[in-house]
Amino acid sequence: MKVVLVGKANAFVRLIRPVNCLMMGFAVIVGAALADRGIFVQQLQNLLLGFSTGFFLTGATMAVNDYYDREIDAINEPKRPIPSGAIAPKEALAFAFTLTVVGFLAAMTTNLECLVLAAASWAVFVLYTTKGKRTGFLGNLMVSICIAVPFVYGGFVVEGGLTPIAGIFVAIVFLSNTGREVTKGIVDLEGDREKNIRTVAVLHGEKKAAVVAAALHIFAVSLTPVPWFLGMVFFWYIPFVVLTDMGLILASSSLLLNPSGENAKRIKNRGLVWFLSGLLAFITGVIG
Repeated sequence: MKVVLVGKANAFVRLIRPVNCLMMGFAVIVGAALADRGIFVQQLQNLLLGFSTGFFLTGATMAVNDYYDREIDAINEPKRPIPSGAIAPKEALAFAFTLTVVGFLAAMTTNLECLVLAAASWAVFVLYTTKGKRTGFLGNLMVSICIAVPFVYGGFVVEGGLTPIAGIFVAIVFLSNTGREVTKGIVDLEGDREKNIRTVAVLHGEKKAAVVAAALHIFAVSLTPVPWFLGMVFFWYIPFVVLTDMGLILASSSLLLNPSGENAKRIKNRGLVWFLSGLLAFITGVIG
C-alpha cells in the first residue's frame, strides 16, 4: 500500500512539472524586484504570496494541459502520468482545481490587482488549452503571454506596476519562449499532425519551423544589451545574460543544422537552463 501511495504521489509531482512551477514563482519575485529593489525587507509576506500564486497556478495549468493533451501525449509522451495510467484523467482535473483554488486565494490575499491579473492569465491559458492550441502559432503566442505575465504580476505584488525595465524583460521572455514553443512543435510533430494541430512544423515542415524558432531566439538575444546600455542594471547582469545569450545562440545554430525531432527535444529541454540563467541575470542585475 505504501509503495502504491508513493508512486501516486510521484505521478502527481511529475504532472505539475515542479521545475516549471518553481521558475514561474521565482519569476514573480524577479518582477517584484524590477518594480521595487527594497522589497526583500519591506514586503516579504506579499512576495511569498506572489511566489505561491505563480507556483500553484502554473502547476494547475500543467495538470489541465495534460488532461486535454492526453490523447496526443499517448503518441508523443506515452510515459506522462495520464497516458501511462499512473493518474486517472478525473484525478488530474481534481488536482488542477485544488491548485487553482490555492493560487487564487494567494492572489486575493495579496491585492485586488493581483487577483484580476491572475484570473486574466488563467482565462488566457484555458482558452489556449481548449481552443488556441489547435491554431498553432497563435497558440504559441498565448503560452508566451502566460509565461511573461509573472514579471508584470510581480510589479503589482509590491504595488509598483509595470516599469520600463520590466517591459524590456517581458519582451525578451515573450520572444524566447515563443521560440521554445515553436521548437516544441518540431518535437511533437507526429502527434500534432494526427490531431490536426496547425503548428509551424505541421504546416511548413521542420526546417522552416527551425528558422522561425532561431529567429525568435536571436531577436530576444538582440534585446538583452538594452538594459545595460540604458543604465538600468548592475554589472552582475552581464555574466548571466552572456551565458543565456550564448546558450540560445548555440541552440539556434544546432537546430538550424539539425531540425530533427530528437535534436529539437534536447534543445527544448536545455532551454530551461538558459531561461533559469536569464532569470538570474534579471534579478542580479537589479539588486546588484
